[in-house]
Amino acid sequence: MHVLKVIFIVLEVLILFNLLIFVHELGHFLAARWRGLKVERFAIWFGKPIWKKSFNGVEYCLGCIPAGGYVSLPQMATMEAIEGKTDEKAEQLPNISPLDKIIVAFAGPLFSFLLALVFAVVVMIVGRPVSESETTTTVGYVEKGGPAAEAGLLPGDKILKVDDRTVTKFGGMGDSIAWRVVSSEGTNITLDILRDGKEMKLIAPSRIEKTEAWERKGLRQISIEPAQSSIVAKIYTNSPAAAAGLKPGDEIVTVNGQKIFHYGAIADLTEKNGTQPITLAVLRGTNALTLSVTPEIPLAPTNERPRLGILWLHGGKTALSHPGAIEQVRGSLNAMISTFGALFSSKTDIKPQHLGGAIKIISVYYLLFESENGWRLALWFSVLMNVNLALLNMLPFPVLDGGHITLAIFEKLFRRPVSAKLLGYIQSGCAVALIGFMLYIAFYDVQELPWKQKQQELTFAPKPVPAK
Repeated sequence: MHVLKVIFIVLEVLILFNLLIFVHELGHFLAARWRGLKVERFAIWFGKPIWKKSFNGVEYCLGCIPAGGYVSLPQMATMEAIEGKTDEKAEQLPNISPLDKIIVAFAGPLFSFLLALVFAVVVMIVGRPVSESETTTTVGYVEKGGPAAEAGLLPGDKILKVDDRTVTKFGGMGDSIAWRVVSSEGTNITLDILRDGKEMKLIAPSRIEKTEAWERKGLRQISIEPAQSSIVAKIYTNSPAAAAGLKPGDEIVTVNGQKIFHYGAIADLTEKNGTQPITLAVLRGTNALTLSVTPEIPLAPTNERPRLGILWLHGGKTALSHPGAIEQVRGSLNAMISTFGALFSSKTDIKPQHLGGAIKIISVYYLLFESENGWRLALWFSVLMNVNLALLNMLPFPVLDGGHITLAIFEKLFRRPVSAKLLGYIQSGCAVALIGFMLYIAFYDVQELPWKQKQQELTFAPKPVPAK
């Protein structure tokens, strides 16, 4: 059954991922047909074809490298390094105007943007699951000995500003706490907080987690987690939680009378208490319970601290949000602009290696489809991906759509196209650089594949069966 589920998820990911590519290339294809250009090949994915078929003078094929697609147009700038050699040379075909080149090049990003709007309308109708941990600005957990703890931040504090910039949520891009911290430009991070009705200003030294030489470099953090309900997702067999009668769906409200803002605090209090019993105030539906649990050191993994044997629901409670279509597209545009701004700033730690390529995108889709209501999250993520695809392709870089537009403008201004020989060198060099960058990103993406990060299951000693 698990294998069938994995196969089904993989098929969903492939269909949705390739839909993004297909619609983008369809824009080029239809525009080329409209303007009377010769279309030689319509390809999804790059590399040597693993399937191909000719119809009405066009070769349709599926490549072996799942990293994009292309429409081969000999009358446009040659891209043989990516598309392979064409059967017809541009000089054997009628010349086309710079306007035709601009229209055909622009049609791909336009179709991607229109697809983003379509997805945004669907999300507006069906809704998008939003967790309380994403939308809150209240601190739920402060890591012991971390930068935030050093600054004096406490669970329950509400963060108003980060580096004098207002925050409205904890996770995601834009005006979020996480993004403001990651993209901060100073050694220290200023936090404006609200505690017990009083506004305060704290200074937290940022910290960058050390990584191995072959891993992506760490980004700035202050070691905090958002406030969220501590809801039980799973109870491990033979665990103290199972013995105490805890069940999936239970919400832990207090531990030994202390209010809990995040399940991380439960682990700290359990470790502090050792193997002595702790008292949990539990909310089960509308019923309030009080349970006593005695923490226990598991058999595996070894060298573990005393544990309760609970897997927590990440993100806490969720609710369906119905954001407007324009609001979603605008948010995606702002996310892209913020990313580029941080990427090209010399003061941030965000570098090209922190970008994600095709492998990362596919793995994110896989994780989204794995979760409850994953199809809704995948639709929402597709809005961002299509806006991303449209904007990146508009960059004035040869072999990208923006490069074709730039060359066409150059041709219009100087009334002659760039030398075919020179253009061939430029296109080939840029194609090699682009492929090299894609491989560079893929090197880091592969290391972060989700199935490489599965947490080891807790194993507890079997408990004696009570006599009847």
